[in-house]
Amino acid sequence: MVWLNKLLRILFYCGLLGLTVLVSFYFYIQDELPDEASIRDVQFQIPMKIYTADGELISQFGEKRRNPLLYEEIPPQLMEAIIATEDSRFYEHFGFDPIGIVRAAFVSITKGRAAQGASTITQQLARNVFLTFDKTIIRKVKELYIALHLEQILTKKEIITLYLNKIYFGNRAYGIGAAAQVYYDKPINELTLPQLALIAGLPKAPSSYNPVRNPAKAKWRRNVVLGRMFTVGAIDEATYKEAIEAPITAKLHGANITAHAPYVAEEVRKEMVERYGKEKAYTEGFKVYTTIDAKTQKAAQIALRNNIFAYDERHGYRGATLTLWSEEETDSTTSANASWSLEKIDQRLSRLKQFNELMPAVVTNTTEQTAYVQLKGNQFDVIEWDNLSWARAYISDDKQGPAPKLASDILVPGAQIWVRKLEDGRLRLSQIPSVTSSIVALDPNNGDIKALVGGYNFVGNQYNRVTQAKRQIGSNIKPFIYSAALENGFTLSSLINDAPINKWDKNLGTAWRPKNSPENYDGPTRVRRGLAQSKNVMSVRLMRSLGIQKTVDHLTKFGFAESDLPKNESLSLGSASLTPISVVTAMSAFANGGYLVKANLIDHVTDASEKNVFQATKYIAREPSQLEPLDALTDDNVEVTEDSVESFALDAPRVISRENAFLVADAMNSTVWGGGTWSKGNGWNGTAWRAQTLKRRDLSGKTGTTNRAVDTWFTGFTPKLVATTWVGFDAPGRPLGRTAYNSNLGDGHIYGAESGAKTALPGWVDFMSRVLPDIPVTYREIPEGVVSVRIDRETGLLSRKTDYTTRFEYFKKGTEPDKYAENSRPVNIDDEEDFIAEEEELF
Repeated sequence: MVWLNKLLRILFYCGLLGLTVLVSFYFYIQDELPDEASIRDVQFQIPMKIYTADGELISQFGEKRRNPLLYEEIPPQLMEAIIATEDSRFYEHFGFDPIGIVRAAFVSITKGRAAQGASTITQQLARNVFLTFDKTIIRKVKELYIALHLEQILTKKEIITLYLNKIYFGNRAYGIGAAAQVYYDKPINELTLPQLALIAGLPKAPSSYNPVRNPAKAKWRRNVVLGRMFTVGAIDEATYKEAIEAPITAKLHGANITAHAPYVAEEVRKEMVERYGKEKAYTEGFKVYTTIDAKTQKAAQIALRNNIFAYDERHGYRGATLTLWSEEETDSTTSANASWSLEKIDQRLSRLKQFNELMPAVVTNTTEQTAYVQLKGNQFDVIEWDNLSWARAYISDDKQGPAPKLASDILVPGAQIWVRKLEDGRLRLSQIPSVTSSIVALDPNNGDIKALVGGYNFVGNQYNRVTQAKRQIGSNIKPFIYSAALENGFTLSSLINDAPINKWDKNLGTAWRPKNSPENYDGPTRVRRGLAQSKNVMSVRLMRSLGIQKTVDHLTKFGFAESDLPKNESLSLGSASLTPISVVTAMSAFANGGYLVKANLIDHVTDASEKNVFQATKYIAREPSQLEPLDALTDDNVEVTEDSVESFALDAPRVISRENAFLVADAMNSTVWGGGTWSKGNGWNGTAWRAQTLKRRDLSGKTGTTNRAVDTWFTGFTPKLVATTWVGFDAPGRPLGRTAYNSNLGDGHIYGAESGAKTALPGWVDFMSRVLPDIPVTYREIPEGVVSVRIDRETGLLSRKTDYTTRFEYFKKGTEPDKYAENSRPVNIDDEEDFIAEEEELF
């Protein structure tokens, strides 16, 4: 019995020594153990998500993909799969599992290798949340103590929920919610048992068992999980046998983007990083709700691309990317190039990426007026003549080759080309555009940006031409010049001499000879027509009458920086370089009755708990009033934190009178609809007559073209929406050129020198044609301070006539003419009825 006493004594002292060591370790690391507050406030590092105003996902930013779930949202089968595989005694142990450790050690000894892990789910959670992955004794001891600590503070439900939301599943997916989206593009509750089992098997070795790169290993691991579930009774034998036969269907899926707006996303990202810092912005689960309307944004994207392609096509085809057959060795017997096999073509295409909507293709054959092409994935299609015939050869921006007659004039078998699918599903020959463009649209009544497209291809060039590109705006400046004139004694019926100007400039030592474009001059012309037809010399004479500084002072009322406005007469023709966002914001004043709104892209921001942490200040175009804080105007009260910006719906400052805004907007309506009576020989078009296809009488707008058509613009609006389009090259000073008539396309296509009316306006019209059906016709309300009187079209004076030589004109009360035209006389009733009928049709 002596030996037994010795053994017990040894065991006692060993136990005491072990206990002393454990207690000593505890006191050594106790200051490093997380407290209860930090345990319960574990941050999930949730990426920032950006949405449209109507809830469509635009983008997300953050290295880790995560979608936290509540315990009730976790499928029971997944929980059973994880527990059966990772920690079958999860509900029995107290943080670490002595029985599991002994079992793992026994298996390792008998098999000669580490065949089972001994870490519990709680230990894995401790390691993933509070520790590093260093393989040291002190780290392992810390893991043990933190696991015990977690079990004392959290329930088993809280532990398993936290574990399933924090653990890494590969491919940047943290948590089961993100894993379901990354591998199956579905919410977790829609996954099948084999899919759940595959996800449950990933935490052990996410890289080795990656189902995309290693589907065989992933299937083996999935079946191990299913076997454990069967062993512990979580599933029956029939379910097990059926599940292990299921194929691996996992694929990599990005964020489920439903609204394509990369330039918007980047603007929001920059603002959020500036406001919160990159780390906080990317990891705290912010949801940023923009002012963008998903349908309007899509319309802008389509219109911009259609317009760019239209410009690119009318300037000619720059040829195939490559001619593949010529890369093959020549057949020595026939001295002819051997064509590629379909398999080899597919291999070639599989290595090429799509460029926006442009798809790579290879021409396999041509007939008289048809090209046959092969696409990726061994798909085959045809390009019909009406989608080929535009492709006369590009020679320069000003010159194109003759119109092609046959498909072989354009393409040959073996040509590697770009094609795009039209809205009707047919293929059209295409090419990567060299020109670029931008579109921005906002609500003129509160500044909310409804659509923003900063260029053709964000991936290729992240430069945002809406917010960053200062370009000369040409005649888009004229509404502001005319507004200044109306503030200083001129009216819409005032006559300005539309005649050439030849002035010696002392500073330049040369003559200043501004010209109309085209160089047509009509002599004394009313202000309304001068603006509608963009008469350059009239704008110069108006500014000369006002004085340069007075004009500049008036333009700064619209938000333009004085430093951006040249203090010489060239300002009257648009020599100022301005961004599209500044132009569209300024032009809103004419649409909303004279108020300067602030352009808003972010509406509000919520944190991970859905609490509102930021709300944009809105400047509302309305008369001064006692407005409530914006949160009181919404359905849900906004909770404002100390880090947020308290927000109010503020009155936008009035910068011009309601009368001035109305008169300019009405004159800009003539830019679209013109004036006069065509059947009587005095009808005329405004520069934006192409917008008449929209059949909307509430439209106003202004074209803009700079010298040599380097920049082309169109800004137009209804009382509910204002939009600006710009088209040009990024290369400074490169003109947009001109095109010759293409007999293949007929009289309906655009040709001649590029301009705001031919180049920018069609994109605006395309955009508006897609959004205006949802915007009711809204005519401008005539201010109380405006009167309408009948004037003589030629002299601008009052008229007693009621025929086609007269029209009703608007005036600020007190500025209407007080004299009658000398030729003013009544006309017979037949002429009057004829005129009234045509006037009702026109105005």
